[in-house]
Amino acid sequence: MTSTPPAAVRARDPLFAERYRAMSSRDSRFDGQFITGVHTTGIYCRPSCPAMTPKPSNVTFYRTAAAAHEAGLRACKRCLPDAVPGSPEWNIRDDVASRAMRLIAAGTVERHGVPGLAARLGYTPRHLGRVLVSELGAGPLALARAHRAQTARTLLVSTDLAVADVAFAAGFASIRQFNDTMLAVYESTPTALRARGRGGAERHRRAAATTEPTSITLRLPARAPFDGAGLMRFLADHAVAGVETADADRFSRSVRLPHGIAEVELSLDGPTTVLCTARLENIADLSTLVSRVRRLLDLDADSEAIDASLARDPALAPLVLARPGLRLPGSLDAEEALFRTMIGQQISVAAARTVLARLAGELSDRPGLFPTAATIAEHGSAVLRGPSSRVASVLGVARAIADGSLALDVGMTTEEFTARLTALPGVGPWTAGYLAMRVLGSPDVLLTTDLVMLSSAGRLGLPSTSRALAAHGTRWAPWRSYAGLHLWAAR
Repeated sequence: MTSTPPAAVRARDPLFAERYRAMSSRDSRFDGQFITGVHTTGIYCRPSCPAMTPKPSNVTFYRTAAAAHEAGLRACKRCLPDAVPGSPEWNIRDDVASRAMRLIAAGTVERHGVPGLAARLGYTPRHLGRVLVSELGAGPLALARAHRAQTARTLLVSTDLAVADVAFAAGFASIRQFNDTMLAVYESTPTALRARGRGGAERHRRAAATTEPTSITLRLPARAPFDGAGLMRFLADHAVAGVETADADRFSRSVRLPHGIAEVELSLDGPTTVLCTARLENIADLSTLVSRVRRLLDLDADSEAIDASLARDPALAPLVLARPGLRLPGSLDAEEALFRTMIGQQISVAAARTVLARLAGELSDRPGLFPTAATIAEHGSAVLRGPSSRVASVLGVARAIADGSLALDVGMTTEEFTARLTALPGVGPWTAGYLAMRVLGSPDVLLTTDLVMLSSAGRLGLPSTSRALAAHGTRWAPWRSYAGLHLWAAR
């Protein structure tokens, strides 16, 4: 809902009633999932804001902060509505609005403008604008502006970056644009936001034009419950020597970003927070890195809703109880994830790690980085081992990525993503489905041909054939990916 209908109409709207109940009870589970706009005060809040509950006639609920901005509202200084996990809706759905939000969070508008965003989604800029205004209450520029403002506020109150660096790290094109936006959204200057958020402590200053790498530490919130320990175990179990370093407490690696390389280290910081320490060659990549880390760790998932849904199946209920808040591990680099999946198929995890470590050690153009598709296409035949058909498939994919005929990004629908992959020789439905889970964060993929999953299902009294498990799994929608994770974990 992005406009203010008459009070009588709102009273009959079940969605309005549900959100109003959540807001009245200060239910933090809904933080980040919708915005509460209070037109008598001119502010918007998170649902759990401790302020006095407004009358229903004074409230409008918005799907995005940008829509609230467009309605002339400013962010609440008390509850800081942008300091929460993001909406899980953008991963649950594959509609244009959700795909646009994923790309906006990844920095597409800052790098390619609205025409680039529209082209990625297959629309004209004008039509995309109409769709987003209709669905989200704001156009692509306003949505990107809101994302930049939220990123900037977080950096101002939680880091020592110079104000000018915050502006460029958040994606603003100029200091003037930065100052004007922060004043409009928060009714405060950047320096005032920093002083209020951090007590006005003195900070070091760094020239905005410096070419030295920037080090920064952020605390990234997750929606409870959060199985952070399980995520760290997964990352450690699949870490590739020479590329990643991981144990039960920390995960670190280097990653290629649009403007340079970043070194990132992740660790748990309490039950629902991840500490992210990064060293970036170009500060403009910070927002993109944070977006990728959040996707890697599935921080925005609505775990309470997922767990409640899956626990209705008696066979899954004990698994959900044993691991509440199970998350879907993502990836930091889509192309790397594709190579790792193809090379690791039909061999053990340990064997795959050995092969991948050798590939990275011999072909990477920079220590600590996974080799590029172009490098694998040119030199992979001298390093890759195994059946000739599999090697040929890997090299074919590498050439397709290198020459631009294959492109993968989070703006694709699951259907388009899997169709592009399965059109390639040697890439089957299992590989495409697994990558849809890992790259897109698709929540509703059940790999019913997976032998480990079928064996686990049989031991739990579930159907143990592909067709029967697929039929049974319809009751787990739209969370079949998470059901599959529980089955894998129970093997």
